[in-house]
Amino acid sequence: MRINKERLTVTVDPDLVQAGSDAVAAGRAESLSAWVNLALAERVAKERRLRAMGEAIAAYEAEFGPITADELAAQQRADRGSARVVRSAAPIVTKTRRARRRGAS
Repeated sequence: MRINKERLTVTVDPDLVQAGSDAVAAGRAESLSAWVNLALAERVAKERRLRAMGEAIAAYEAEFGPITADELAAQQRADRGSARVVRSAAPIVTKTRRARRRGAS
């Protein structure tokens, strides 16, 4: 069964069009339209998650009072303490490291 689609004319930044075309050429997307459709679907899902999170926070604060800066800081410390550090096999070269290397030469 084919889902009805609507034609849409939009203006898009050239680098985004290129990224979509690259995805199609690499076989990561069926077409540029499919790639854009997926991006829009992902944006809708993100906005729904953010809205649900906002509603959950509002419900929590309605029951227990506003979340304080101290509570946020405590949670941030707890999150940092339980986080796993994942490093890639190759070192990540940042602009700062590149500048140091050039200066050291």
